[in-house]
Amino acid sequence: MSLDTARRVLRIEADALHDLLQRLDAAFERAVELLLGCKGRVVVTGMGKSGLVGRKIAATFSSTGTPSVFLHPAEAVHGDLGMLMSDDVVLAISYSGDTEEIVALLETIKRLGLRMVTLTGKTGSTIAAASDVVLDVSVKEEACSLNLAPTASTIAAMAAGDALAISLLDRRGFGAGDFAALHPGGRLGKKLLRVENLMHSGENMPNVPLAAKMPDVIYEISKKGLGMTTVVDSDGRLAGILTDGDLRRLMQQRGTQTLELVAGDCMTKNPSMIEPSELAGAALRVMEDRKITSLVVADSEGHPLGVLHLHDLWTLELF
Repeated sequence: MSLDTARRVLRIEADALHDLLQRLDAAFERAVELLLGCKGRVVVTGMGKSGLVGRKIAATFSSTGTPSVFLHPAEAVHGDLGMLMSDDVVLAISYSGDTEEIVALLETIKRLGLRMVTLTGKTGSTIAAASDVVLDVSVKEEACSLNLAPTASTIAAMAAGDALAISLLDRRGFGAGDFAALHPGGRLGKKLLRVENLMHSGENMPNVPLAAKMPDVIYEISKKGLGMTTVVDSDGRLAGILTDGDLRRLMQQRGTQTLELVAGDCMTKNPSMIEPSELAGAALRVMEDRKITSLVVADSEGHPLGVLHLHDLWTLELF
C-alpha cells in the first residue's frame, strides 16, 4: 500500500517537472537576463513552504556565484525591509500569487524601483501583475492525497530556482575554482582545495641536481620522507624524478655500483606534473589513472614548486 502511494507521489511530481519543462519560454530568458544584470543581491522572498523553498534557492544562488539573501516577508514589515537596497532584484515565490505578506511589500519594492521576478502558479494574480517577469510554475495537482499540502508545487518552484541558478552560473563562466573558493569547509571543500595548498614546498620539497651523486640522492629521499625526489637541470627545470622503487630496482641490477652513478643516470624522465592552481580532486584522478603515489607540482615553464603525495589526499578522505 505504501509503495503504491510512493509511486503515485513520485509520478505526480515527475509529471509536474515535465510540464514545467514544456512551458519554459522567452520569459525564462528574460528572468536570467534580469538576474544577471543585478548589481546588488537577489533578494528571495516567500511565505510558509514557499519560504522554505526560497531559503534553499537563495543558498544555491550564493554558492554558485550570484549573491543572494532570503527576506522573510512577515518580518520585513517589522523592520527587515531595511535590507533592501536600490541595486537589488527581488525573486518572489507565491503559488497563489496573492500571499498577503508579499502583497504588503509591493509598495516598498516599487518605491525603491526594484525589479522583480515571480515564481507563481497563478499568472493573473496581484503579485504577478506587479512583476517584471513571471515564471509559471503551476501544477495540475498536488501529490498530497487531499490535493492540499504543497508537494508537487514546491518541487516545481525549487526546480525553477535551480534552473535559474545554474543558468546564471553558466552565463557567468563560474568554474570549479570559483566553486572551491566558496566551499572551503567539509568534505566538498576538501576535495576542492587547490594543489598549492597541499603540496610539500620550499625546504620540504625533495630536490637534487642532475649531477647529484647517488648517496646524496638517497639521503635527500630519506630526509624528505616522500619516497622520491625531483631532479632538476641547470636552469632549475624538472628533468626527471627518482623514487625509492627506482633505487631498489637499481640495487638489484647493479648492486653497490649504483652508488657510483649520478641522478641523471637513474631518473625517470618526463614525469607527470600538475599546475598549482589545479584542484585536489584533479590531482587524485591523475594519480589513480597513472598508478603513481607522488605528483610534481610545477609552473608553466616546468620549474618544480612542490610535490604532492597520495598520503596528503588520503588524509582529506577524498576516497
